Amino acid sequence: MGDLKSSSDPQNLDWLPVEKQFATLAVHGGYGKDNKNLSSIVPPITMSATYEIDVPAVHRGYDYGRTDNLSRKILEQKLAALDGAKHGICYSSGLAAFSACLYLLKNGDNLLCSNDIYGGSVKHIMDSISRLGITVDFVDFDDLEGYKKALKPETKMVFLETPANPTLRVFDLVKISKIAHDFNKDVLVVVDNTCLTSYFQRPLSLGCDLVHYSLTKYANGHADVIMGAVITNDDSLKDRLKFYQNMTGAIPSPFDCYLVTRGLKTLPIRMKAVMESSLKVAEFLIEHPKVDAVFHPALPSHRGHELAKKQCSGHSGLMSFRIKDDAGSAIEFLRELKLFQNAGSFGGCESLAELPAFFTHLGVPKETRLLLGITDNFVRLAVGLESTEDLIEDLAQALKKC
Repeated sequence: MGDLKSSSDPQNLDWLPVEKQFATLAVHGGYGKDNKNLSSIVPPITMSATYEIDVPAVHRGYDYGRTDNLSRKILEQKLAALDGAKHGICYSSGLAAFSACLYLLKNGDNLLCSNDIYGGSVKHIMDSISRLGITVDFVDFDDLEGYKKALKPETKMVFLETPANPTLRVFDLVKISKIAHDFNKDVLVVVDNTCLTSYFQRPLSLGCDLVHYSLTKYANGHADVIMGAVITNDDSLKDRLKFYQNMTGAIPSPFDCYLVTRGLKTLPIRMKAVMESSLKVAEFLIEHPKVDAVFHPALPSHRGHELAKKQCSGHSGLMSFRIKDDAGSAIEFLRELKLFQNAGSFGGCESLAELPAFFTHLGVPKETRLLLGITDNFVRLAVGLESTEDLIEDLAQALKKC
């Protein structure tokens, strides 16, 4: 079951404090006074595909746009600063960034993966990784004893996302990381932090080795860029990830890097707004007679609420709920929505609604979806920046008609 109790104001909940300098880093990170080589307040968009060199094999910092680019470098430095990390590496999409993490594995290695991750990642793992001679075991990270037993000598990477998309389950990053590193210090713990961003959660500070992002979502914040990133403190991992970035050509364009750099400047304001709005939406849905369950980690009755407060500074606008089987059709509910738009993705200004069983998680085996509670009447909402009252009114009229 989901959450059946009301919550207090999110600002009054006992979350971890947000990094004090976060807003300053969001504005100035990667392009402060100490490293500006131009007088422009806004970082320049560097479009050149190639660069003049002085003598063979000697350049002035850049030689070819695929290898490095000023617009990309500024963004990568800003992303690293926001996670309190040393290195950020950007890729052409979230899945390209995920692929770069998988490139760290080799034939014969084992990947332990959460059974509750983005459907596209599941499909990628199931269709691609086995061909490389890498074995994959899906585990439930709620069951820490089962997770311990699943670790084997061949295990070289642990991958999960928390909160999970779309179930919003919360997993203990400190314990998961410690278990992996106690078993083998070289096991890499990789966390998809797209849902919360570095504003609400910093996995590296909790013991993880790599942080994965789809920058398409909250980091950019305007649903007009597709991009991904991996963040780390490890110099050798950075070198390998940069090599894969260059050799596979999975690089974002300079203009897209500019857009994400710009979007990050308002990240703190946007995350605060969607957290407050999504919690009010969750409290409305809890009381609705057609709603069976609501999933939002900021609700005190959420099963992962106390854990979330220990490792997070808040929650985003991503949430989900389930319509009662005898109360209406989720498909009809989506058809009746006027303000929420039926679309995948999340993190933009516009509020979105979708049915994971028919969209983002269609490629996940049905038995796995049902095990996770992702039924045909399970609805994922991405609460945006519209008036909260208008959003609730839209949900109310759609529920009434479905």
